Amino acid sequence: MKKIINTPNAPAAIGPYSQAVMVGDTLYISGQVPVDPAVGKVVEGGIEAQTEQVLKNIGAILKEAGLDYSNVVKTTCLLSDMDNFVAMNGVYAKYFTKEMPARAAFGVVRLPLGAMIEIEAIAVR
Repeated sequence: MKKIINTPNAPAAIGPYSQAVMVGDTLYISGQVPVDPAVGKVVEGGIEAQTEQVLKNIGAILKEAGLDYSNVVKTTCLLSDMDNFVAMNGVYAKYFTKEMPARAAFGVVRLPLGAMIEIEAIAVR
């Protein structure tokens, strides 16, 4: 049985999808872009600020599902410019400090809303 997870503390979906879906003990978090849910706009300040906002959004969804960053087992990071990979890793490492999740990172041509980064995640209870 699946349960839709939704929180006002993360940006509303900008398309026909859910913020996250829980199936059994597994949470599938849709790709999060660096939108500040308080104002509904992409944050300014470069890749570090955008990565920080994306991870805060993921954290809000995890919390709504009764989980935290330690429950994340896999992430996929999409970057509009792979030159930002090292800077993104610096912020990412503040959120995942031990027992790192598996991860893939890709350079893409463009992301929604002109974002520099998008991250999706899978977590397990």
